[in-house]
Amino acid sequence: MNLFYNRPETHYATSGEGQLAYQQFGKGPTDLVYMTSTESHAEMIWDHPIPAHYYERLASFSRVLFFDVRGAGASDPVPLGRPPTPESWTDDARVVMDAAGVERAAVVAETEGGFMGLTFAALHPERTTALVLINSFAKLLRSEDYPIGIPERVLQRIIALGRQNWGRPDYYKLMLPSRADDRAFMEWLAKYQRVISTPNSQLTIYENFARMIDLRSILDSIQAPTLIICRKDAAFHRADYSRYMAEHIPNAKLVELPGADSHPVFAADSEPVLDEIEEFVTGVRSTTVPDRTLATVMFTDIVDSTGHAARLGDRGWLESLERQHQLTRNLLDRYRGREVKSTGDGVVATFDGPTRAVTCAAQVRQGTQEMGFDLRVGLHTGEIELVGDDISGMAVNIAARITDLQSGGGVAASGTVRDLVVGSGIEFTSIGLYELKGVPDKWPLYELVSVPII
Repeated sequence: MNLFYNRPETHYATSGEGQLAYQQFGKGPTDLVYMTSTESHAEMIWDHPIPAHYYERLASFSRVLFFDVRGAGASDPVPLGRPPTPESWTDDARVVMDAAGVERAAVVAETEGGFMGLTFAALHPERTTALVLINSFAKLLRSEDYPIGIPERVLQRIIALGRQNWGRPDYYKLMLPSRADDRAFMEWLAKYQRVISTPNSQLTIYENFARMIDLRSILDSIQAPTLIICRKDAAFHRADYSRYMAEHIPNAKLVELPGADSHPVFAADSEPVLDEIEEFVTGVRSTTVPDRTLATVMFTDIVDSTGHAARLGDRGWLESLERQHQLTRNLLDRYRGREVKSTGDGVVATFDGPTRAVTCAAQVRQGTQEMGFDLRVGLHTGEIELVGDDISGMAVNIAARITDLQSGGGVAASGTVRDLVVGSGIEFTSIGLYELKGVPDKWPLYELVSVPII
């Protein structure tokens, strides 16, 4: 059930003994094949606006072919005693391209999917117009002639931690530090993992590939123009791996971006990666000029969404979320609010007046309580940047932090909002001075007590 984006139709191609789920979407002039790791699900990826935005941006300048490898997502599982080989996975990419009618394409491969991109470009140069590698590697394990690899003991530690934390929010904290404090998204990501596969299946395949993959000998045979993107401070998919490939692939271009996120699809700042891909593949980089305006920003978040989801089951929870989202949208229309995006179990919205924002927040919370849930809401008025359909800036960060501070339900607002609604009949009570993460100074915060009409 996709609440936010137009989900592409899923098709199936037969490769060997299994079937591969794939999607083709976008209207750009360039064919692009996206290769990722076993941590993918072609259907569920569209259920959250963060990954959906990433793929929609790719689709804005290309025709994207995306598929789940065997052993993950909507594709067939694989026997634990007989995991797929790197060669078989690379052949899966060829099969999917044939099924989709794609003769030649730019290949974009990220993280563990990088080995597919490298192998495909080496084996099928006539079908590869360009190669983009994101936070990837040619070899993972350390050896005497490859000191940048990880030691055996580290691999064992990674596997042990993976088995312990698979399907839990803590799993991605090392690989996605920019999202570590985004509780709602990390909970969604944990559920996403549980749907993809079991920890035993996932980590068995990962360990097998970690030991098998050594593509150093084919790097100098890559003929396609190659772009290598990495995050300078990534702790897991380290920049040294990318630098090594850039030194050994003829005429490769290396771009080192700030940050430490491994997975570009889920990163908080995916736009720089997408900008580099677009320019390399099309020759043109989109230019968006931010516009600034004063607005009241509202964040909402359902309290204990994980507990409600467990109690109601997936279908019941998604149906409840849809009803709650519809309630929110109806009230946004009534009070001239604009929904910017969904956060899974809440929304980000803006208003051109703080009184309407506070009144809308109160009614959204009341309606949500009548459905059997409670809602935490954060409000702040300040200058925001408009970039396309999205918003950014310190005012957005402040509203988000105010929401995160609340352990239970309620409507909380900054002192700016409280001062601006004086005389409206709206009543607040002080809840003290707070330090907001990433925001200078201490901020006086207030909890909503009443509004004139609910």
